[in-house]
Amino acid sequence: MIFNKETAKKTAEVLLQVNAIKLQPNNPFTWASGWKSPIYCDNRIVLSFPPIRNYIRSTMAKHIQAHYGTIDVIAGVATGAIGIGILVAEELGLPFVYVRPEAKSHGRQNQIEGYLESGQNVVVVEDLISTGKSSLNAVRALKEAHANVKGMVAIFSYGFEIAKQNFDAAHVELHTLSNYENLLEQALDTKYITSDEQDILAQWNANPSEWNGF
Repeated sequence: MIFNKETAKKTAEVLLQVNAIKLQPNNPFTWASGWKSPIYCDNRIVLSFPPIRNYIRSTMAKHIQAHYGTIDVIAGVATGAIGIGILVAEELGLPFVYVRPEAKSHGRQNQIEGYLESGQNVVVVEDLISTGKSSLNAVRALKEAHANVKGMVAIFSYGFEIAKQNFDAAHVELHTLSNYENLLEQALDTKYITSDEQDILAQWNANPSEWNGF
């Protein structure tokens, strides 16, 4: 679920502006999973552009504060959301922790890095939602540490149906600044893509695992 349409379109605009999102419907990328994809997203790029990262930071913080009320800790999902998570925590004046994919095999064997007390209210920050598997793995770790996870906020979601099913099954509320639908609208409005390319991009999103190119 997006916070609102205006935020969704503006966020899509800035992500395209700095090439955090690239759309190549006629020259698809290959993901690590082996999927062919006309889109590639790396939201860590926004950290290199102060005006853009400040927009993401302040917008995310504003929506978190308005929607979730009292929060004790911001948690970032490693590694992609550590940077933006710290910025959001700083904006809100809150402590920050981050969650590894799994516990370390050495030292203190932490999966959660930072100080977290049992019962604290946590909002999880993520950079990108695809299937939701890694994001929900972080939520599980926080809940096992007896945190009260109030929800998750991400910069962008591909809008896959499997992600919706996974978040619903885990009873985790997800809000994003933007999503695939609004990205395509913004890209078409600004002539970043043509209507034919929009059709290709929509076809991929409907069945990404089986899509093999234009």
